[in-house]
Amino acid sequence: MLLRCGRRAALLLAAAAALSRGRDPDTAVYASVSPPQTLRQALPTAAPAAEGLRSGARLFSPWLLPYPYQGFPILNTFASASVSPANDRDQGSDGSSCDSRCCPGCLGRNSIAKAASAVGPAVVNISSMHDFQSTKAIVRRKVSVTLQDGREFEGVVLNADRVSDIAVVKIKSATPLPAARLGSSSRLQPGDWVVAVGCPLSLQNTVTAGIVSCVDRKSSDLGLGGLRREYLQTDCAINKGNSGGPLVNLDGEIIGVNVMKVWNADGLSFAVPIDSVIKIVENFKKNGRVVRPWLGLKMLDLNPMIIAQLKEKSSTFPDVRKGVLVPMVTPASPAEQAGFRPGDVVVEFGGKPVESIKEIIDIMGDKVGVPFKVLVKRASNVTVTLTVIPEEADASR
Repeated sequence: MLLRCGRRAALLLAAAAALSRGRDPDTAVYASVSPPQTLRQALPTAAPAAEGLRSGARLFSPWLLPYPYQGFPILNTFASASVSPANDRDQGSDGSSCDSRCCPGCLGRNSIAKAASAVGPAVVNISSMHDFQSTKAIVRRKVSVTLQDGREFEGVVLNADRVSDIAVVKIKSATPLPAARLGSSSRLQPGDWVVAVGCPLSLQNTVTAGIVSCVDRKSSDLGLGGLRREYLQTDCAINKGNSGGPLVNLDGEIIGVNVMKVWNADGLSFAVPIDSVIKIVENFKKNGRVVRPWLGLKMLDLNPMIIAQLKEKSSTFPDVRKGVLVPMVTPASPAEQAGFRPGDVVVEFGGKPVESIKEIIDIMGDKVGVPFKVLVKRASNVTVTLTVIPEEADASR
């Protein structure tokens, strides 16, 4: 991955050891990020919505940058984090108790320092002598893993997913390894305080803080093509070398993986939600790769305001209070074969009521070749039940 002083550096970040039951106790699990790309390089045919970012602002995913990457190893139990924020005493610089946090998630004098110290010992630096140009080339590669305490290990890349920029690395240690706890990104709200730990510009053990700006920033919002992805947007300072580092809540729990920023802008940084990382690692364990079902539908979440506007434009728009609109159906796709039409509103998927694209994705999980019953409403309140069989997504689409 990234060339520095004649060698490539890659950053892998720890993702899901708690999911690896049955694994040797001397194993640590990591997740990694992919090579950098500017927004101009990634979006030769970007949608107009991305013009604001493309004109002078560059988005990069610090994949292979001329600085070391870092990550964080996690043991089989996250409760054994080397620093437990729940049990730390709230002390000021003089040793006295002075942290006035009123509840979990609230900001006290030492909140950021404690959150950073909870994950700091488990942040690692990973480097490689190889050019990682494809997933096939990455898997089974050997990398050098250096812990914060100076210990060095040889790691092996077990799995990698180019779409999400996540990989799993295995290392063996005769002595216990520091651990970090995973939180839940689904509980985040805009305005929540978060902390980023990394190695920007080779400055190891750097801590920055900020707030969550958006909890579901879509890849299409950034003009990024390919498969749909969602990111946490924060205003934490992220620079070359932060890629793969943990994004942490005030309870010292990892809730995201920092991966990219808008190049010429301050306060526009993005992280992969930890809930997504956990699902990716589960796919690695189950399938050896990430399996993503594909329907061939362009979809839009509906809300009362959008529904009211659509009804103003067409009196035949179905009477729905929620659901997912289908503006476009890809030709020769599973959706077209199932009978979907532009203008359909999905109200049930797999026998469950749905009101968001995320719910549909969650229902499908990694099920490819499995039929799903879909209830849709059409113009003039016509109700139709369709059966769609997802195919495995092709990242090149």
